[in-house]
Parts: sequence; structure tokens; C-alpha cells
Amino acid sequence: MLDVDVIIIGGGLAGCRAAVEIARTDPKLNIAVVAKTHPIRSHSVAAQGGIAATLKNVDAADSWEAHAFDTVKGSDYLADQDAVEILTREAPEVVIDLEHMGVMFSRLDDGRIAQRAFGGHSHNRTCYAADKTGHAILHELVSNLRRYNVHIYDEWYVMRLIVEDEEAKGVVMYRILDGHIEVVRAKAVMFATGGYGRAYNTTSNDYASTGDGLAMTAQAGLPLEDMEFVQFHPTGLYPVGVLISEAVRGEGAYLINALGDRFMNTYAPSRMELAPRDITSRAIAREIAAHRGINSDGSEGGKFVYLDLRHMGEEKIMSRIPFCWEEAHRLVGIDAVHQPIPVRPTIHYSMGGIPVNTDGKVRSSGDGFIDRFFAAGESACVSVHGANRLGSNSLLECVVYGRRTGFAIAEFVQNRKLPVVDEQRYVQGATKQMQQLIAQKGKYRIAQVRQAFQDCMTEHCGVFRTEAVMRSGLQQLQQIQQQYQDIYLDDKGNCWNSELVEALELQSLLVVGEIILTSALSRTESRGAHCREDYTMRDDENFLKHTMAYYSPAGIDIQYRPVTITMFEPKERKY
Repeated sequence: MLDVDVIIIGGGLAGCRAAVEIARTDPKLNIAVVAKTHPIRSHSVAAQGGIAATLKNVDAADSWEAHAFDTVKGSDYLADQDAVEILTREAPEVVIDLEHMGVMFSRLDDGRIAQRAFGGHSHNRTCYAADKTGHAILHELVSNLRRYNVHIYDEWYVMRLIVEDEEAKGVVMYRILDGHIEVVRAKAVMFATGGYGRAYNTTSNDYASTGDGLAMTAQAGLPLEDMEFVQFHPTGLYPVGVLISEAVRGEGAYLINALGDRFMNTYAPSRMELAPRDITSRAIAREIAAHRGINSDGSEGGKFVYLDLRHMGEEKIMSRIPFCWEEAHRLVGIDAVHQPIPVRPTIHYSMGGIPVNTDGKVRSSGDGFIDRFFAAGESACVSVHGANRLGSNSLLECVVYGRRTGFAIAEFVQNRKLPVVDEQRYVQGATKQMQQLIAQKGKYRIAQVRQAFQDCMTEHCGVFRTEAVMRSGLQQLQQIQQQYQDIYLDDKGNCWNSELVEALELQSLLVVGEIILTSALSRTESRGAHCREDYTMRDDENFLKHTMAYYSPAGIDIQYRPVTITMFEPKERKY
């Protein structure tokens, strides 16, 4: 059994920033970061557009209060406003700190950090490193982990969160290289495991985004919050689904339908292409449904619209958004200097997650907490995004709340003893689970069941939702869960058994998918990314509250907790 002071599950931005803060606060602490990929292959590197902060480098009229209002309005008033205040007040400080760590932000002519426009923001406040911002930040944070002697367990898969006696005691993890199972106990456990985009069949998320941390938390009897709010990014590259960053629209690109119209004038005339993501995604979906989408030959009635950069010119495209040009050229053969890019909405971000307070402590109920357990980043729900996240606030949340949670953990573990854990019980349980999966003589391949699940989620809990469609999805999901009990693995070995990892990931996705569908079915209103065609209006009287979903094999129990309102009273959301 491994003993550490702090174990952080997840090697992306939130986990790494927390580890750096813990090490800065108390260099004597023994910190372990566990990641199922190498940390610099975490999905954080795919974040392109930037990180929001009121530095006022290009807009002296900006303020943290304006940033806070934009965030709350963008959230459709479901964000907790105390958490939003912390996010926006601390934003300039954390960005300057990243700069001092060595992050190579793009610059203005006078040397200050450059800032660009982003959807839903009323000022140009998004700091960026061309269109590779997540990559630039994460590389510096991982370098700092080495500097502070943080131990990185890369390519380990965490199978179970150990929760006993109302406290988190550690984890059970599996070394992908050789199948070795290890129990780790810690004075504090932190989850920063990212999102669950792979629950859907078209996503901007990487293959590792399978909701493992959320599923482990739910299986430990703890609630997940606001899981019905799943963000579609408006501009997924068609047909592959990878992201064409919002930075492209921030730099001036147009959305064009089959008639050549900039159709956002119909849906958000004051913001056009820079409307919030939920509004823009629905606009594209409606254009396609109205047969104003485009086919590959340019004719009407197709499945995508165009993102048109041509008027921006080659110099601006290649200096400001080179990675987006590269992705379009490499994946679909489009030269964006001379050709429009085919796009349609793609699953991008999870607003919901593990419920936490503003110090990253995990909630066991609406007003209670579980001891020794913390979370931050996309896997957590603090909630600064509410029903819809604004672009460039996700990197900010990871850094602000990664830092804040790290500091809280460093203080929490002082004078704490390691918990008592029965190592053999957990090793034997994990070994038995692995052996059963390997020995199972089923009739379904993992890929077959996973595809059926992803298609089910996409069809029954997409951009537009109705009760009938979601109930049908839940029935279909129950059949898919039965199929999972009858899968088989071709690979029976211990060495790098990726098929076994995929089986464990699919189990996580099935848990998360059921919670998403059940939470969405229970919220009979439209708010942010949750758009009900049978309940088209926002209902503050009955649903200005957070969903708390408790998982069990017998079904999902839905409860609610109130939204924290400190600054801005809810009003109609117009752009």
C-alpha cells in the first residue's frame, strides 16, 4: 500500500495547478498526481481560444463586475454568484501568476498580454497564446510539478474511490503497463478527472474523457450536480467533430447558411457570431432542420453550415489562429484561407459534476460535506457556469479553483493522520473484478455496446429534448446496460490491455449517461444548454435550483438545492 499526504486524480490543468499550490504552500508534503495518460496528453491541451481575465489591456472600461455579470447571464442565472465573484475577482492575479511561471501568451505591440473577443463577453478580455492556450499553460504547470518534486503516476487507471465512515480514504488504481493493482491511502483525495464527452458519438473531447471520476463518486453514494446541462460547442469540424475554436469567431469569422446569409442576425442580432454557445448551437441546429444546411456539393438541405474566414486574410489567419487552419486542412482537406469550413454543433463541455463549495470540498448532500475529499475543474460543479458556460471561462475555472482547492488541501492535511484502510480487501475486490471481465464469455464486443450507448445519448438527450424522447432513451439505456453484462474481451493478458481499460471506461459512461438522462427528464423547463421543446420557457419559480442526483443500481434519486444569489437578480436573457 502506498501512503501519501495528498493524492490528486487527473493530470490536467486543475489537478496540476492544485499540486503546484500545495507544494508552494508546504514543500514538505508528499503529493502524488495520478493520470491515465501522461499529464501533457490530458484534454486540457486541446483548449484553444484563451482564458478570460479583466486585465484591461485592450479595454480600460472592463471590470470584474462586468465579467461576473456576463458569466451569470451566460449561465442563465443558475451559477452560484459567490463562486462567480471569486472566479472573476481572482482572474487577473492568476493570469499574471501563469505569466510569471513562463506561459508564453500572445502579446500586444507594447509587450502586454493580448486580449480578444469571445462569445457572451461584453468586453475583449480573453488572454490567449495564439490558438493553443491550454497547451501553453499545461506544459508550464507540468514543468513546475517536476520543479517541486511532485510524484507523477502516469498511465495508471483509478478504479475506485475508497469511502468509509463518511470520509474519503484513498483510491484503488491499476497500472496499465502490467496490470498491477495498488491501494493508495491519503490524508486528502482530490478528483480533477475532467468531463465525459465520450458519452456522445460526436465530441470535441479526447478518448480519455469518459467521466471516470464522476462515476466513482456516484458509485460511492455521493451526489452529482446539474448533470443535465451538457454544452454543445457550435463549431465542431464536420464530420469529425473536433473543435474549431471560438477564437476563430472572436477574430471575425462569419457563420453562413446555404443561402449565404449570416443567420445569427435572426437569433442574436446584438452579438451575432459571438452569442453564447447554447444560443449559437441551437441556431445552427434550427438552420439545418429548416433545410438551410449545406451539403458537400454546396447545395441546400445538408447537415452543416459554413464558418467563413476568407475575408480575414491569410496573414491574420496564420498568425492568430494557425492551429484551426491546420486542423481543417489536415482532417478534411480544407484550406481556410480560400475555402469556408464545414461545421455543426459537437458535444464539448459538462457544466455539471461533483458538487463542491468554493474551497473545493465535496458535498455529501445539499448542506453536508464528506471529509478528506476535494474536487476541481470540469469534473467539479462549484457552480460558476450554471446552465451554460461562456468560452474562456473553463481554463479560468481550472486555474482559479485548482489554486484555491490546492491551498485548502495544504491547510487541511496539517496534523492529520493517515486513515486506516484494509488493503487486502480492496486488492482482492479489484483483482476479482478484472479476472471476471477477462474470463467472461459474452456475446457483445465493447465497441458494439459503446457505439449503441453513444448513439442513444446523442439521439435522446441532444440539443433539443422532450419527455417522450428521453423516456425512450432511458428504456434503451437499460437494454444497453444489460448488454454490458454480456460483453467479452479478446485480450486476456496483463500487458497494456487497452480493451480492459475500455471496458472499465464504458462502465463509467453508462453510470454517467443514466444520471444525465434522468436529471434532464426531471427538469421540466428550458434553461441554458437544457432545451425542452415541450417546456420552452425558463421556470424560475420551480427550477431556479441545482439538481442533486444520487445513483444506485435500483435507479436515480433526484433532489435539489438552492442557487446562491448575491449580486444579480434573475431576468430575461437577451442578446
